[in-house]
Amino acid sequence: MLFLANIMRKSQKNFKSPPKRYQPRGLSILYEDHDILVVDKMSGLLTVSTEKVRENTAYYLLNTYVRKGNRKSRNRVFIVHRLDRDSSGVIVFAKNEKAKRYLQEEWHGFKKKYYAVVHGTLPRKEGVITSYLAENRAHKMYSVDDPEKGKLAKTGFKVLRESKKYSLLEIDLLTGRKNQIRVHFSEKGSPVAGDKKYGKKDKGIKRLTLHAASITILHPDTKEKMTFGTKVPAYFKSLLNS
Repeated sequence: MLFLANIMRKSQKNFKSPPKRYQPRGLSILYEDHDILVVDKMSGLLTVSTEKVRENTAYYLLNTYVRKGNRKSRNRVFIVHRLDRDSSGVIVFAKNEKAKRYLQEEWHGFKKKYYAVVHGTLPRKEGVITSYLAENRAHKMYSVDDPEKGKLAKTGFKVLRESKKYSLLEIDLLTGRKNQIRVHFSEKGSPVAGDKKYGKKDKGIKRLTLHAASITILHPDTKEKMTFGTKVPAYFKSLLNS
């Protein structure tokens, strides 16, 4: 199933693409209004800065974008959620404090779907993986049996296609724990292809094959349901057919 942006027509009319010189590198603008900015992030781009990387991040690039080259502009974006550096897909940013607070408070109730290519084939073609996730000193997540030592993590999945080496999955992120999808499938013996942290060294695989396919939210002002989404990355299909 391919997800397409489902955007209100009246809002779509108000959205005008900015001049090309302000278009952010590594990001595609899916939707924008006075309260939210929704983008499709490429793999390899950080959401926010680190000690080593300050400017080449989605947050920095989008702040430059909304200021349209005017450094004195008060326009800015606000972080609502994040994607791992090596993951791609849909991210929602707020454009004011009120929108940010609303989206973060309601975030657990919004619907998030992912695509992933995992190694091998799964014995069950559809289901829910449930565990409690904890973090070790090396900042790696792992499942524990004791609910007092970890946080509940639930990952729904459905196999869309299979080959001899890989499976393409549609994933419902039922909770939003750190590295949840990657840990769950790694522990099932089918790590996400290209996952150097929880999987194996995959020679010839160009990227982590995890993509935030769609997000359904209630607009912070109008409270209308809006879904923003993208297609399965072409690389995922080519890997499956390799």
